[in-house]
Amino acid sequence: MTYLVIKCGGSIVDELPSSFFNNLVKLQEIKKIKPIIVHGGGPMITSQLKQMNVKTTFVNGLRVTTEEVLDVVEMVLSGSINKKIVRKMIDQKAKAIGMSGIDGHLLQAAPIKEADKYGYVGDITVVNTDLIQTMVEQNYIPVISPIAIGNDHQHYNINADVAASAVASALSAPLCFVSDIPGICIDDQVLHFADQAKINQLIKEQVIYGGMIPKVKSALKALELGATEVSIVNGLESNALLNFANGDPIGTRIQLGEVSYV
Repeated sequence: MTYLVIKCGGSIVDELPSSFFNNLVKLQEIKKIKPIIVHGGGPMITSQLKQMNVKTTFVNGLRVTTEEVLDVVEMVLSGSINKKIVRKMIDQKAKAIGMSGIDGHLLQAAPIKEADKYGYVGDITVVNTDLIQTMVEQNYIPVISPIAIGNDHQHYNINADVAASAVASALSAPLCFVSDIPGICIDDQVLHFADQAKINQLIKEQVIYGGMIPKVKSALKALELGATEVSIVNGLESNALLNFANGDPIGTRIQLGEVSYV
């Protein structure tokens, strides 16, 4: 069975064209690919926390997640954003099924190191691949919000890039980060292929910076754990997913082995 794990940034859900969601159906029907979506929602979470006067802070790029913050995170991710994506997919006649990592113990987690500093932020320990396989065999497209459950039944906030990487690794599947950028750019030119050495060099030279750093590091970690390929693709481009699946030179494809830059 051929899977494709798609990480969809919560900040661009409203901007994604209808062709993006239609492409998901075509991936199933034409390419015989089983898409799985994992989504984020950082900006909407921050906005909702502000509206509710709940303090939010970040340490090393991770949201410090108190019990009060976790309630809002779960409400926004598993409620508002998840169902918005499902609705857009159903409009394109996709068999979408929205769920959080809590459902069926889909994503199991343990607290990250220095939990006293980060609160209820977790790392994925187990992905229930049997549950995913059961759904995709019925032609459902899972839409997963990155909330996980621990052995003590505690819920954990999971970075969406990390959650998507864990799912792709567990399924030995390619992973596609869908964003509003064309990929890693050097002097306004898209770098279509990159390896670990090149990425580390670009981070050192500050060509890769800010929010792109955890994205590429998650990509490399996913590859090390078993993902077959990781790409960054601009989901706002028409038919981006189909073009990507066809092997067209769009976005940036990242691999562990050495790449020739001739």
